[in-house]
Amino acid sequence: MHTILNVSQNHYVRGGSDRYFFVLAELLRKHGHRVIPFTAADPENESSEWERYFPRGANFEQPAVGDLFRFLYSYDAVKSVRGLLKHTKIDLAHFHIYYGKLTASILGELKKAGIPLIQTLHDFKLTCPVHSHISNDEICEACAGKHFWRALPKRCNKGSLARTALSVTESYFSQILGSHDKFDHFISVCHFNRKKMISYGIPEDKISTVHNFVEVSDITPSFKMGNYLLYFGRLYRAKGIFTLMEAAMPLKHVPLYIVGDGEAMPELQRMREQNECEHIHLLGFKQGDELRELIQNCIGMVLPSELYENCPMSILEAYAYGKPAIGADIGGIPELIVDGVDGFLFPSGRQEALRERLLWMFEHKSEAAEMGRAARHKVETEFNANIHYEKIMSIYQQFL
Repeated sequence: MHTILNVSQNHYVRGGSDRYFFVLAELLRKHGHRVIPFTAADPENESSEWERYFPRGANFEQPAVGDLFRFLYSYDAVKSVRGLLKHTKIDLAHFHIYYGKLTASILGELKKAGIPLIQTLHDFKLTCPVHSHISNDEICEACAGKHFWRALPKRCNKGSLARTALSVTESYFSQILGSHDKFDHFISVCHFNRKKMISYGIPEDKISTVHNFVEVSDITPSFKMGNYLLYFGRLYRAKGIFTLMEAAMPLKHVPLYIVGDGEAMPELQRMREQNECEHIHLLGFKQGDELRELIQNCIGMVLPSELYENCPMSILEAYAYGKPAIGADIGGIPELIVDGVDGFLFPSGRQEALRERLLWMFEHKSEAAEMGRAARHKVETEFNANIHYEKIMSIYQQFL
């Protein structure tokens, strides 16, 4: 078996890419491979026998001048990689989100050691300086995959010229250091992402699609009819959360639970109070058993995104619990939902269409439960761990 260096910013779960970082490591170890994590040092990190090699990353919360340079090039990360390679033989390095804290500075060291480099693309970093193709809450492709300076007049990073300038500089710097050229292969988590990368210059034979997966053996589905609809995820405008609120507000008899936190929370609370929407429950951030119970007892989940989603784990997790999904027809979402079979698709941003789907699912709970059975069957047969492992290994074997 092989030794895989698993590379990401965080050694704790902050988002979907972090969760995948851990479950991939577990999956590879389960099949006998040795997996070595390489992340930035952080007080929130889970402990690891390899943490002595975790370099200091840029401080995003209270950055000093040194952090600005460290955001572009991390000599600490270079030294850590060198130290690791002196004592350990690595067969292949699998990257996730590494920029910002580890930076592309480490790519050259690994290539000099003859180690194949593969990256799973969890976002659109290769083609967009703010990683999302979102500018001022709208879809944007002004940079055309390479003209990153075009983000400056649009102030794409939170409306700030300084933040945008740093993002643009980092994108060019990463490209010079090999964020495109030094990788042997890229893995998209949906066909939409792969097509977008190819349209902006990534060679077709250098990128494959491997959707995310769920370890269904750990999850007991619940096919009983719930009594509320559920959104769980981050709360900001591009996630379509205001479209969801506006769609749900007139449906006073249809309970909607919104789980998560983010910059949109104060405005959501104001809308709820002003419109006397007691049927809409803003529950804040939940995880673990609390979140599992909320998913198990819902009628179905809603993902009303207005940005290019890749392969949302929230849909696959809802499916694993036997719950259907209502999703916007944007990005990779249509690759997961068969309209009318395991959920519904609606035109992104269209509150009337979303309202119709919410109402139908509430009024047809037994049909929704049957959709949930189809959803569970889908993850068992198409998005399970064994299929995922086979696809990942078929890519690894090309370079090992």
